[in-house]
Amino acid sequence: MEIILKKDVANLGHADDIVNVKTGYAVNYLIPQGFATLATESAKKVHAENLRQRAHKEAKFRADAEALAAKLAEVLVKVTAKVSESGKIYGSVTTAQIADALVALGLNVDKNDITINEAVKELGVYEATVKCYKDIKGTAKFEVVAE
Repeated sequence: MEIILKKDVANLGHADDIVNVKTGYAVNYLIPQGFATLATESAKKVHAENLRQRAHKEAKFRADAEALAAKLAEVLVKVTAKVSESGKIYGSVTTAQIADALVALGLNVDKNDITINEAVKELGVYEATVKCYKDIKGTAKFEVVAE
Protein backbone atom coordinates (compact mmCIF):
# COMPACT_ATOMS: atom_id res chain seq x y z
CA MET A 1 0.00 0.00 0.00
CA GLU A 2 1.34 3.41 -0.94
CA ILE A 3 1.20 6.18 1.70
CA ILE A 4 2.43 9.76 2.19
CA LEU A 5 4.25 10.30 5.48
CA LYS A 6 3.20 13.32 7.53
CA LYS A 7 5.98 12.89 10.12
CA ASP A 8 9.37 11.21 10.30
CA VAL A 9 9.02 7.50 11.06
CA ALA A 10 12.07 5.52 12.18
CA ASN A 11 13.24 2.87 9.70
CA LEU A 12 10.63 4.01 7.18
CA GLY A 13 11.22 7.54 5.95
CA HIS A 14 11.00 11.26 6.51
CA ALA A 15 8.03 13.60 6.38
CA ASP A 16 6.61 14.12 2.87
CA ASP A 17 8.09 10.86 1.53
CA ILE A 18 5.85 8.53 -0.47
CA VAL A 19 6.57 4.95 0.59
CA ASN A 20 5.16 1.44 0.17
CA VAL A 21 4.24 -0.48 3.32
CA LYS A 22 2.15 -3.49 4.17
CA THR A 23 -1.57 -2.80 4.34
CA GLY A 24 -1.95 -3.82 7.99
CA TYR A 25 0.89 -1.53 9.11
CA ALA A 26 -0.67 1.42 7.30
CA VAL A 27 -4.31 0.83 8.25
CA ASN A 28 -3.76 -0.26 11.87
CA TYR A 29 -0.87 1.97 12.95
CA LEU A 30 0.40 4.73 10.63
CA ILE A 31 -2.89 6.28 9.52
CA PRO A 32 -4.72 6.16 12.92
CA GLN A 33 -1.67 7.61 14.72
CA GLY A 34 -1.54 10.50 12.23
CA PHE A 35 1.84 9.52 10.78
CA ALA A 36 0.56 9.05 7.23
CA THR A 37 -2.28 9.39 4.74
CA LEU A 38 -3.29 7.23 1.80
CA ALA A 39 -1.48 8.10 -1.41
CA THR A 40 -4.41 8.35 -3.81
CA GLU A 41 -3.98 10.13 -7.14
CA SER A 42 -5.62 13.30 -5.84
CA ALA A 43 -3.56 13.20 -2.63
CA LYS A 44 -0.38 12.87 -4.72
CA LYS A 45 -1.32 15.93 -6.77
CA VAL A 46 -2.03 17.98 -3.64
CA HIS A 47 1.23 16.73 -2.11
CA ALA A 48 3.23 17.74 -5.22
CA GLU A 49 1.65 21.21 -5.23
CA ASN A 50 2.40 21.69 -1.51
CA LEU A 51 6.03 20.70 -2.05
CA ARG A 52 6.32 23.14 -4.97
CA GLN A 53 4.88 26.02 -2.93
CA ARG A 54 7.02 25.18 0.08
CA ALA A 55 10.16 25.19 -2.11
CA HIS A 56 9.21 28.64 -3.44
CA LYS A 57 8.74 30.02 0.09
CA GLU A 58 12.00 28.41 1.23
CA ALA A 59 13.89 30.11 -1.60
CA LYS A 60 12.46 33.50 -0.60
CA PHE A 61 13.36 33.00 3.08
CA ARG A 62 16.90 31.98 2.12
CA ALA A 63 17.35 35.03 -0.10
CA ASP A 64 16.12 37.34 2.68
CA ALA A 65 18.44 35.67 5.20
CA GLU A 66 21.47 36.00 2.91
CA ALA A 67 20.67 39.70 2.37
CA LEU A 68 20.44 40.20 6.15
CA ALA A 69 23.77 38.41 6.68
CA ALA A 70 25.40 40.69 4.08
CA LYS A 71 24.01 43.81 5.79
CA LEU A 72 25.22 42.58 9.19
CA ALA A 73 28.76 42.20 7.86
CA GLU A 74 28.79 45.87 6.77
CA VAL A 75 27.62 47.57 9.98
CA LEU A 76 29.39 48.42 13.22
CA VAL A 77 26.94 48.76 16.10
CA LYS A 78 27.70 50.95 19.11
CA VAL A 79 26.58 49.62 22.50
CA THR A 80 26.89 51.81 25.59
CA ALA A 81 27.78 50.47 29.01
CA LYS A 82 28.71 51.85 32.41
CA VAL A 83 32.45 51.71 32.90
CA SER A 84 34.69 51.94 35.97
CA GLU A 85 37.71 54.23 36.11
CA SER A 86 39.99 51.34 35.17
CA GLY A 87 38.04 50.67 31.96
CA LYS A 88 36.15 47.56 33.10
CA ILE A 89 32.45 47.25 32.35
CA TYR A 90 29.97 46.96 35.20
CA GLY A 91 28.12 43.73 34.40
CA SER A 92 28.38 42.74 30.74
CA VAL A 93 26.89 43.44 27.35
CA THR A 94 23.84 41.28 26.62
CA THR A 95 22.32 40.01 23.41
CA ALA A 96 19.26 42.16 24.12
CA GLN A 97 21.39 45.32 23.98
CA ILE A 98 22.90 44.23 20.66
CA ALA A 99 19.47 43.33 19.26
CA ASP A 100 18.08 46.74 20.27
CA ALA A 101 20.99 48.49 18.58
CA LEU A 102 20.50 46.44 15.39
CA VAL A 103 16.76 47.15 15.34
CA ALA A 104 17.56 50.88 15.70
CA LEU A 105 19.62 50.55 12.50
CA GLY A 106 16.68 48.91 10.72
CA LEU A 107 17.89 45.30 10.91
CA ASN A 108 15.17 43.07 12.37
CA VAL A 109 17.04 40.62 14.61
CA ASP A 110 15.74 38.71 17.64
CA LYS A 111 17.90 38.59 20.76
CA ASN A 112 17.54 34.80 20.91
CA ASP A 113 19.28 34.50 17.52
CA ILE A 114 22.43 36.32 18.69
CA THR A 115 25.44 34.58 20.22
CA ILE A 116 28.31 36.62 21.62
CA ASN A 117 31.56 34.87 20.72
CA GLU A 118 33.57 35.98 23.76
CA ALA A 119 33.03 37.51 27.20
CA VAL A 120 32.64 41.28 26.98
CA LYS A 121 34.26 42.82 30.05
CA GLU A 122 36.13 45.84 28.64
CA LEU A 123 35.66 48.60 26.08
CA GLY A 124 36.48 47.64 22.50
CA VAL A 125 35.24 46.00 19.32
CA TYR A 126 33.76 42.50 19.49
CA GLU A 127 31.93 40.10 17.20
CA ALA A 128 28.63 38.28 17.60
CA THR A 129 27.15 35.52 15.49
CA VAL A 130 23.57 36.06 14.30
CA LYS A 131 21.42 33.16 13.12
CA CYS A 132 19.53 34.55 10.13
CA TYR A 133 17.81 31.33 9.00
CA LYS A 134 18.20 27.58 9.52
CA ASP A 135 21.83 27.21 8.42
CA ILE A 136 22.61 30.79 7.37
CA LYS A 137 24.58 32.79 9.90
CA GLY A 138 25.96 36.31 9.81
CA THR A 139 28.60 38.10 11.84
CA ALA A 140 27.83 41.44 13.46
CA LYS A 141 30.58 43.66 14.84
CA PHE A 142 29.75 45.81 17.84
CA GLU A 143 31.75 48.40 19.69
CA VAL A 144 31.35 48.86 23.44
CA VAL A 145 31.64 52.53 24.42
CA ALA A 146 31.37 54.30 27.77
CA GLU A 147 28.11 56.01 28.70
